[in-house]
Amino acid sequence: MLVIDNLSLRIAGRLLIEHASLTIPAGTKAGIVGRNGAGKTTLFRAIMGEIAPETGSISLPKGLRIGQVAQEAPGTDEPLIDIVLRADVERERLLKEAETATDPNRIAEIQTRLADIGAHSAEARAASILAGLGFDAEAQKRPASSFSGGWRMRVALAAVLFSEPDLLLLDEPTNYLDLEGTMWLEGYLAKYPHTVLLISHDRDLLNRAVNCIIHLEHRKLTLWRGGYDQFARQYAEKAELQEKMRAKVEAQRKHMEAFVERFRYKASKARQAQSRLKAIAKLPPIAAMESESVIPFRFPNPEKQVASPIIAINGGAVGYIPGKPVLKNLTLRIDNDDRIALLGSNGNGKSTFAKLIAGRLKLEAGMMTVAPSLKVSMFAQHQLDDLRPDETPVEHVRRLMPDAPEAKVRARAAQFGLSREKMDTAAKDLSGGEKARLLMGLAAFDAPHLFILDEPTNHLDIESRQELIEALNSFEGAVILISHDRHLIDACADRLWLVDKGTVQPFDGDLDEYRALATGRGASGATDKGDNGDKVSKADRRRENAKKRAALEPLARQIKAIETGLEKARKRLEVIDSAMADPELYTRDPAKAGTLAKERATLVSLIEAKEEEWLLLSAEYEEAMAEPSS
Repeated sequence: MLVIDNLSLRIAGRLLIEHASLTIPAGTKAGIVGRNGAGKTTLFRAIMGEIAPETGSISLPKGLRIGQVAQEAPGTDEPLIDIVLRADVERERLLKEAETATDPNRIAEIQTRLADIGAHSAEARAASILAGLGFDAEAQKRPASSFSGGWRMRVALAAVLFSEPDLLLLDEPTNYLDLEGTMWLEGYLAKYPHTVLLISHDRDLLNRAVNCIIHLEHRKLTLWRGGYDQFARQYAEKAELQEKMRAKVEAQRKHMEAFVERFRYKASKARQAQSRLKAIAKLPPIAAMESESVIPFRFPNPEKQVASPIIAINGGAVGYIPGKPVLKNLTLRIDNDDRIALLGSNGNGKSTFAKLIAGRLKLEAGMMTVAPSLKVSMFAQHQLDDLRPDETPVEHVRRLMPDAPEAKVRARAAQFGLSREKMDTAAKDLSGGEKARLLMGLAAFDAPHLFILDEPTNHLDIESRQELIEALNSFEGAVILISHDRHLIDACADRLWLVDKGTVQPFDGDLDEYRALATGRGASGATDKGDNGDKVSKADRRRENAKKRAALEPLARQIKAIETGLEKARKRLEVIDSAMADPELYTRDPAKAGTLAKERATLVSLIEAKEEEWLLLSAEYEEAMAEPSS
């Protein structure tokens, strides 16, 4: 059991946690959430004993083994499998002692303990963990020094998972994992036999891998049962209930104060007024739940759409070394309203494909047709290092608008979702999330027709990720996403492309189907039974569904066009309703009020008609998709 009692933590003079208390039973799997900078990582440091609390204490059972991912990735010439095996210190010590022990009783004790901790199956367990994190059998034998920093961090994660501590502390482990690794980790943590504290902004991971949420807000820790979605719902309900209670108490207070003001000096009512004064003093103070606001993103829309397809590839091949393509047999098209997510393990070529589409790599073979005047922009996490460390966001924008007045430069920088204070802060002093906002804003500065985002959610908290979703869904150009955040993919992408086996192909299925495929529960050779009882391979079924979707593409585009029109009509209706809510409009400009009323009536009729059309076409599309292929 982990007991936090009256804990206060202060870093560099800033109070992050204040008189917080919490009890975490053994075996709990808790997700720790809160805004960036709230103090989540500082809490981990305090649990590890790296920093001393200002007040209070953190109590842990004696002998409890605590594990967290090493801050520095292993970079030695030792094979990966040996690095992971060495993480189990007790096993290593007992194996060494077994080589030299001569006392029969001690030898028996050593062998019994080795059996108890599963020492003889350790290599298989280590290999399984490494495989889950993306290392095949050949890669596991290679030295750590041959891998990049991100891959070595996976080895560090594998090592701490293999050591199986009693208390496992994980701080944003998915930042260096791909979608497949994230899915594997989710399942592993759900079955982990000991206590887990997980700092994460990945909603799906927090929904599937933990059984409670610890919310760090306003320097307090609050425990909520269930996953993230359940926490979010309960938190919203509590906020609504508290606001209703606050409004009720406030109304009661005003009513009694009005009585007192009216009758306190009348002898006949003086006693009643005095009673109400006492009652007012006893009313409970109920503060409104203040949620910390998040500044929205905004990506500029292309001034003029280009005709589809904006990019078409036929028989393409691309790579870095002539004659050794990373990807080949590419035959694909991208339309001006596409929302595409690239699936596939790291190292399969997702970033290579993105660079090809962005114009940073050229085809070795085949043909690629690009629409005239097409503007493509790309955001990638590694580009954070390209920011000028001593320049502020405003100065970065000024380089792109050298002749614009200061007000316009600042207005444009404000669209990046940075506060006024942060707009004048040097890039080197911005947080990871703030740097990501700045770089995304710079990448989309010229209003591209196609925006490619490679792992855009790293360093963004949950609220900022939601704002990113809103911004991407409002963006009128095409989008290609590479992300381990399934919530982002689900909310933004309507097409999935699988990068695997040296090519890129449409994946005719959803993320649940891909999850089964990626985690080994849906082997490519598995079969289903068709309606006639014959065996149909899943690959054949996907091909059939792909043909069906292609045939229904005109209908899907018609539905999409209606959705776009409805969205614009609803936004215009909101503007009209806001204007008509002003009572002065009817006396100040009655003609305008009449015009708005007529426009509103027309819009309401249009929306009703379009919604009816949308329902009919959607039903037709779903029915056609559900019909078995002949």
